[in-house]
Amino acid sequence: MTLRSMKDGRRSMEVDNEKLNLRIGITGKPKIGKSTVIKEVITRLKAGGIAVGGMLTSEIHEGGGRIGFSIEDIHTGVKGTLAHVHQRGPKVGKYGVNLTDLDYIGAHSITTVLARPEPRIIIVDEIGQMELKSNKFIGAVENAMKSDKHLIVSVHQRSDHELVRLIKSTFEIVEVTEQNRNELATVILNQCLAKVL
Repeated sequence: MTLRSMKDGRRSMEVDNEKLNLRIGITGKPKIGKSTVIKEVITRLKAGGIAVGGMLTSEIHEGGGRIGFSIEDIHTGVKGTLAHVHQRGPKVGKYGVNLTDLDYIGAHSITTVLARPEPRIIIVDEIGQMELKSNKFIGAVENAMKSDKHLIVSVHQRSDHELVRLIKSTFEIVEVTEQNRNELATVILNQCLAKVL
């Protein structure tokens, strides 16, 4: 099974996979499992001895409720706070975005990988409303898109931001659904392995 066969009829770029670097965009409804798919891909790549760079976001819970989001440099393991209900900064809903950690962990996690031969795979989870509050983050993603690195990103399904529109028009976009989410990590992993091994 390929990404194209899992796309449920969504339009995709016709590309020669032998010549172009991997460009996969993952989207889907909130809570459908985009981050779960990405975390599984990261875990399996690392288990296979393949270095991965970029950033990962996770929810922060307290007292049974979500109070914010963490941010992590996939390659170094450095963690910080992306957004929190008590954080000062640009607001997205009830959360204040922590531009300091977003710039110095999120954007930095991408730019450092671009400056080195390895890792060859950059994963960005996610490119959403909070992350798009940072010009440094936007610039890092744009530079990654111009690079020869392989890119796997998750994007907000309804975002109309210019960067997200560009990704949706130039990446192989796959929507995570209840029907495909259990197989999707394997499909993406196989595409990665075909490029880096």
